[in-house]
Amino acid sequence: MAVAPINKVRQVLDYAVQEIPAEKIMMGIPNYGYDWPLPYERGTTVARLIGNVEAVELAAENGATIQFDETAQSPYFFYERDGISHEVWFEDVRSMEVKLRTASDYGFRGVGYWNLMRPFRANWLLLREMMRET
Repeated sequence: MAVAPINKVRQVLDYAVQEIPAEKIMMGIPNYGYDWPLPYERGTTVARLIGNVEAVELAAENGATIQFDETAQSPYFFYERDGISHEVWFEDVRSMEVKLRTASDYGFRGVGYWNLMRPFRANWLLLREMMRET
């Protein structure tokens, strides 16, 4: 599934704002994706952590079509390499925008990104544009 599916994120946030004033909350946003070998076996299968740009490059290298899950508001794709099927979930500008708007809708203090070691320039351009809107 998605790294941070927005429908599940909102469930957690709905609980959080019942216990903590919204203006004290910093919402975490992932800046990475996972490449899962299939079939998935609970407790056995280990995903490879990848950057968002790397995910798009991986899709292109393998001729994969990037799809978008409307419920999770997250991109994903499938590919096969060396006889092993893979499922990849990651963040893109669409999913980042939904997360940033969600933090704003809840009136949170701000957001924090997990794993800034994987550059994702499109996110910073989006953030800059959204800051101009306010």
